[in-house]
Amino acid sequence: MKRKQTLNFETNLVDLERLVARMEQGDLTLEESLLQFEQGIGLIRACQQALQSAEQKVQILTQTPQGEVLTDFEAPQNPDDNEDED
Repeated sequence: MKRKQTLNFETNLVDLERLVARMEQGDLTLEESLLQFEQGIGLIRACQQALQSAEQKVQILTQTPQGEVLTDFEAPQNPDDNEDED
């Protein structure tokens, strides 16, 4: 199921890029442009939903069992790196 969601996101993104390229050519009638715009909005919403879902999964995965959120790793500074500051 995870693979399917990724494929759907990628497919939707490619479809959206193609749709935008078609609209940018300016060869569509007003009615066709509106239909393409409506389809594009649907694709954008599907992509946003997939991204929100992925973000929620990342947040869940980065929480500790105590509910604390993991923080970015910062390597301790090497005292030899600050030789010029003496």
